[in-house]
Amino acid sequence: MREASKQFLKELLAAPGPSGYEGPVRSVWKEEVSRYADAVEVDVHGNAIASYSAGDGPRVMLAGHMDELGFQIIYIDDRGYLYFDTIGGFDLGMVPGRKVRIHTRNGPVLGVLGKKPIHLMRAEERSKVPAKHELWIDIGVTSAEEARKIVEIGDPVTYDPNFEELRGDLVVSRATDNKAGAWVVAEALRRVTRSKKTCRAALFSVATVQEEIGLRGAKTSAYGVNPLVGIAVDVTWAMDHPGVDKRQVGECVLGGGPVINRGANINPVVFDQLVAVAKKKKIPHQIMAEPGGTGTDANAIQLSRAGVAAALVSLPQRYMHTPVEVVSLKDLDNTAKLLAEFVLSLEKDACFIP
Repeated sequence: MREASKQFLKELLAAPGPSGYEGPVRSVWKEEVSRYADAVEVDVHGNAIASYSAGDGPRVMLAGHMDELGFQIIYIDDRGYLYFDTIGGFDLGMVPGRKVRIHTRNGPVLGVLGKKPIHLMRAEERSKVPAKHELWIDIGVTSAEEARKIVEIGDPVTYDPNFEELRGDLVVSRATDNKAGAWVVAEALRRVTRSKKTCRAALFSVATVQEEIGLRGAKTSAYGVNPLVGIAVDVTWAMDHPGVDKRQVGECVLGGGPVINRGANINPVVFDQLVAVAKKKKIPHQIMAEPGGTGTDANAIQLSRAGVAAALVSLPQRYMHTPVEVVSLKDLDNTAKLLAEFVLSLEKDACFIP
């Protein structure tokens, strides 16, 4: 991965963006794509839409959701401890003992996620995952009055930024689900604009909002863009760690390249062309079966207006929906390459009727 692209990824991952509060991530994404897109717009829902060569060619939408999991402050007790609800789906067993940032009107505030110490628990409590109301955020104050001068009800919360490089090309961070996908659709756009090949398609790369709470941004942005083809980029489970039965879930490995999904949510013509492009350009790739709806932005895109030729290209990821999500930089690069080459392969009269 080129150094400038890695820096862009790091800035995306550092910016807070729980569903409904994606503003800081959107600012980073917009600043980057404005360097090579013909136009960048933000719709009323908050989706950021970068367009290129928006003429009369087939309209192609590449969508990567930029929102992440988070928390929201719902109550402050008399001693200044903050109670929260979750934004998106959490394994609550992973939550306690983490540093967080509360994003207030006056800037981020450090806090820690606390619970009753194991030494004070009854035997039957020790084996249970704590309920949300049994956890709290400690910001180091002693009263509700003091806390309310710092935070407000409704303030969003995220885990502390924690990007680090592991071994080889693997990196770990909170929120690679799915800022990695938002990075890919921006990088694919950059590659198309820098290509010597003629782009016959009208390309729209979209950083969507509120995927984690119901694919909401994809629904509105797909309606607005009105694409012929819509490809969602999201993470998927890597099955290359202990405890996975491949007979139940299939096979997907970190570093094996982009995952091209196949099933009812996927237009078969788009699927075949993605695979053909991957083979022609010698891009490592994997195939996964998705018998029904995928639960990703591809689901919403496919059902927009009178229907869209949808596809889902996934990034292998370990430890999804935790503060230590692991992805491969090579996988990200190869996914962006695949999408760019797919867009450049389209003819002006492309047809995707099965």
